[in-house]
Amino acid sequence: MTASAKVTLSPDGQRLTLDLDARPREFAALWLRERAPDAETLDPRTGQRLIEAAELPLDLAVEHAELDGESLALRFSDGHAVRFPVADLLAEDKPRESVAPERELWDAGLTEPPRADFAAALEDDAALLAMLEGLHRVGFVLVSGVPANEDGMQALIERIGPLRRTNWGGIADVKSVANAYDLTMTQRGLEPHTDNPYRDPIPGYIWLHCLTNAADGGDNTLVDGYHAAEVLRERDPAAFDCLTRVSPGFRYRDETTWLESEGPLIELDSQGRVSRVRYNNRTERVDALPPEELARYYAARRAFYALITSDELTVHLKLEPGQMLIMDNYRLFHGRRAYELAGGVRHLRQGYVDRDSTASRRLVLRRELRHQQAASRMEETA
Repeated sequence: MTASAKVTLSPDGQRLTLDLDARPREFAALWLRERAPDAETLDPRTGQRLIEAAELPLDLAVEHAELDGESLALRFSDGHAVRFPVADLLAEDKPRESVAPERELWDAGLTEPPRADFAAALEDDAALLAMLEGLHRVGFVLVSGVPANEDGMQALIERIGPLRRTNWGGIADVKSVANAYDLTMTQRGLEPHTDNPYRDPIPGYIWLHCLTNAADGGDNTLVDGYHAAEVLRERDPAAFDCLTRVSPGFRYRDETTWLESEGPLIELDSQGRVSRVRYNNRTERVDALPPEELARYYAARRAFYALITSDELTVHLKLEPGQMLIMDNYRLFHGRRAYELAGGVRHLRQGYVDRDSTASRRLVLRRELRHQQAASRMEETA
C-alpha cells in the first residue's frame, strides 16, 4: 500500500473516497455493499450474489472505513462488515475512453495482420490464446495450414465453438453457382458489409476457409468498422450521431426462411464507445420516416459508405488454398472484388461461431496460463 493512501466518508456515509497517490476514486456505499466479497454476499464457488440487492435500503451508509495493509475494512449501517482487497477496487476504476480496452484501430496502412498456424492452435493452448488475443485486438486473424477438405476448420472451431448453425446449415459453400440464392454465390463484387444483420443474435465471428482459388480478382477487402466510425465521429459529428440514433430494419427471405431484425449502423455501449457496426445494402429496409429525418439519415449513410469503401481504410487480402480468415462480425466490414474464373474454381467454406463462446475461451485460457506461469515462477524460486 502506498504511503499516501487515505479513505474518507461523506457526511451521510453514502459516498466513500479512496485516495491513493493524490488520485481520488469515489464509490457509492450501496454499490460497495452489494459487491461485498464475502461468503454471506457472494457464493464462494460461483461468485454469484446470494443477497437480493434490490432489497437493500436506498439510504444504506458506510459507518466505518479503515485501510489495513492491502485491504479496506468497512462496516455498513445494516450491520454487515467486510474487507475489500484494495487491488480489486482499483480494478473497478476503469478509464472512460472512446475505444474499448485492448482494441487496436487500423487503416490501409496495416502491413502485417495477426497470423496463426492451424496445427499449433489446435494442439497448444498458448498458441490458441495468441490467436484469440490477436482476433480480439485487431478484429481478424489469418490462419495458415488449414486442412484442404470441406470441414477442415471444424476441429479448431470445436476448440472454441460451438459452431453456429443457421438456415444454411453449419459450414456452407461460398462459390459461384447457377440460380444463386444469395449474391455471395455469384462472381460479382461485394460492397463492404457485415453478415446477417437480420438475425437475432447476429453471428459474432465469421470463419472463411479457402479450398481453391483459381480466380482472376476476388480479393477480400477488410475495413476496421470501429476505426471508420471514429473517423466519422471526428470529421462529421452530426452524421455520426444520426447513425447511432436511426435503426433501419434488415430482412432476408427465401422459400423456407423469413428473418428480420433492426439496429443502428453504429451502435454505442453505455460509455459512448462504438461496440458494433452494421452495413448490409442488400438486406437493409429503412422505414418511411419523416422526410427530414430520412434526408439526414441518407446523407449520414452516404458519408459512412464513402469511408468504408475508401482506399484510406481498406486492406486487401487474397486467400490462398489452406488459408482461413476469422473475422469479428461486430467490428469488421468485409467484401470482395469481382472475379473471373481462370480455368478452375473459387471454392471457399464459411461458418459462424458466436461471440460469447469465443470471448469465454479467450478469458479462461488467459486465466489458466497466468496461473500456470505464476506456479512455475514459484517453483523456480522455491
